[in-house]
Amino acid sequence: MGVILKPVITEKMTAKGESLNQFGFIVDKRANKIQIKAEVEDLYNVQVISVNTMNYSGKLKVRNTKSGMISGRTKAYKKAVVTLADGETIDFFSNI
Repeated sequence: MGVILKPVITEKMTAKGESLNQFGFIVDKRANKIQIKAEVEDLYNVQVISVNTMNYSGKLKVRNTKSGMISGRTKAYKKAVVTLADGETIDFFSNI
């Protein structure tokens, strides 16, 4: 399994891709910026200028059911925002 788990495809990340040439990925928690940069360049044949990473802790979720309150957490994850060189782009929908 590689460092990159899946791309982030949301309205906000799509807008960043069009205006700022930035693309988001969910990555392995233990991955560092150098590993992320190398894998993006290898997978997509693009030149990466910078990598910003964010660690998200899992949110607490509480549900009310017939048998009482059920509480749990969503998974914690790490997100990387990759800035590409001018003229370069990543098309996530080309494989469909």
